[in-house]
Amino acid sequence: MLALVFGATLPLAASAAEKPFVTVNGKPVSQADADLYIGQAHAQGFPDSPQLTDHVRDELVRREVIFQAAQKAGFDRQPDVAARAEAARQKILAQAQATWETEIVREYMQDFLKKNPVTDDQLRAMYNDMKAKGGSTEYKVRHILVKDEGAAKDIIAKFNKGASFADLARESVDPGSRYNGGDLGWVTSSKVVKPFADAMAHLHKGEYTQTPVKTGYGFHVIEVDDTRPLQVPSFEDMKPMLYQQAQAELVDRMVKNLRAKATVQ
Repeated sequence: MLALVFGATLPLAASAAEKPFVTVNGKPVSQADADLYIGQAHAQGFPDSPQLTDHVRDELVRREVIFQAAQKAGFDRQPDVAARAEAARQKILAQAQATWETEIVREYMQDFLKKNPVTDDQLRAMYNDMKAKGGSTEYKVRHILVKDEGAAKDIIAKFNKGASFADLARESVDPGSRYNGGDLGWVTSSKVVKPFADAMAHLHKGEYTQTPVKTGYGFHVIEVDDTRPLQVPSFEDMKPMLYQQAQAELVDRMVKNLRAKATVQ
């Protein structure tokens, strides 16, 4: 089983200053290589034990004697084999470099957030802004989205003659709602683009727009099926989400500032 765990692992070179985990025919095998195998075994559920260390030692010795035999037979000097081996080595080195950079970036980001703490006042301002943008009403709304104004006017004319919204919704280019009668569920003004929100806010229950509503997506025909007062979660309930959002915005501004100063070619 351990052999299967270790099967995809490539051996790492031991540095001259490092104490080897094992030496085979005078060639050291690194402790880092052994740690890699042990880490993979832990990930597969094997506990730390002398038996695990012995298994790792046996596996590394097995690989090393095979590798030395392959070298002696000249396989490392065959151009196609050497090219594939070098490509694999470069891939591992690139992964190692990325891992190294990730650890440094993680520490830098933690230090940045520690030095730029998010305050409760900031979170409350975000909460109040969210409440203001969301309004005080939720709308159960349907829409039909088409690409040109003429098509939207034709759909409104058919509604005026008694056609079913659900039937005409099949003409919509919105894949998320065309097959369920154009239903968007319950939404607030903050969840839709402004022209859509403005039109929606002027409709009463059971009404639909008498003129097409233009947005960046095309032309909408909108119907409000129902309304209800918006139940906004408390500040304390929203605080963890707001905190994460505030930190993300801090990081985004920091990165944008760094990119603005960077030379990217």
